Amino acid sequence: MNRKAIGFFGAGSMAQAILDGILAERAVPPENIYVTNRSNDERLRLLKEKYGLHITRDYSEIASNCRYLLISVKPKDVAALLAALKKLVTPEHVIVSVAAGITTDYIESCLGIEVPVIRVMPNTSCRVRESATGIAFGRFTASEEEEYVKRIFAAIGQVVTVEEELMDAVTGLAGSGPAYIYLVMEALIQAGTAQGLPRELSEELTYQMVYGAAKMAFSTREAPKELIRQIATPGGTTMAGLQALESANIAGAFMDAVQSAARRSREMTQEYCKKD
Repeated sequence: MNRKAIGFFGAGSMAQAILDGILAERAVPPENIYVTNRSNDERLRLLKEKYGLHITRDYSEIASNCRYLLISVKPKDVAALLAALKKLVTPEHVIVSVAAGITTDYIESCLGIEVPVIRVMPNTSCRVRESATGIAFGRFTASEEEEYVKRIFAAIGQVVTVEEELMDAVTGLAGSGPAYIYLVMEALIQAGTAQGLPRELSEELTYQMVYGAAKMAFSTREAPKELIRQIATPGGTTMAGLQALESANIAGAFMDAVQSAARRSREMTQEYCKKD
């Protein structure tokens, strides 16, 4: 068993986003990566051609070659995958799960051994090495394993370590958050075109504006309220726009979005982490 190799169970958009990031950053070489999925042969073939990694349908091949087993299937499919892995996993393995709502305790109990389990919630910005990733550790992880997984995900963005009870909040904010921002961006683009800008120009202005605002907040570490104050002068254009947003209770809508996503993560725990 290669103690640094990683086997991916699932080859969907999140798995590919992680692969894009860690391979671009050379966090793990392609020869140390194995990927499988349930039935999409074409998907595996394309991944092999693009990245030069190993593909297989033999779970035992992955378990015998990879110490780190990364679960990247839909939450509803985790139980079946764990049942298939139960006879292959040993205490020497490390299970890394990016499945929303699936707890470390549930994975441990399904496998029936004292195996290290690490729960990770990245977002799709890991494709451009800018993920905001939360990590929580199960009861049996050692510092060496924790540091290796943190190092892998640090290669594709910022990593924070949290207690597991906070992972639903991380999911609602950072995991789902990019979609909220993309929704805002699309609305701004359409608003620009409604004011007469060509679509392409409206897109360019919106992308740069959002990037610049995020970079300003990240670089200065000034509170968003302070950054707003620096832009919005009384009676000015920004103040007029902010008043329209406040009338629509946009801030409340975003709070509801994060709350709803976090609540759904907790519901998924109840749905998919049932123990026999």
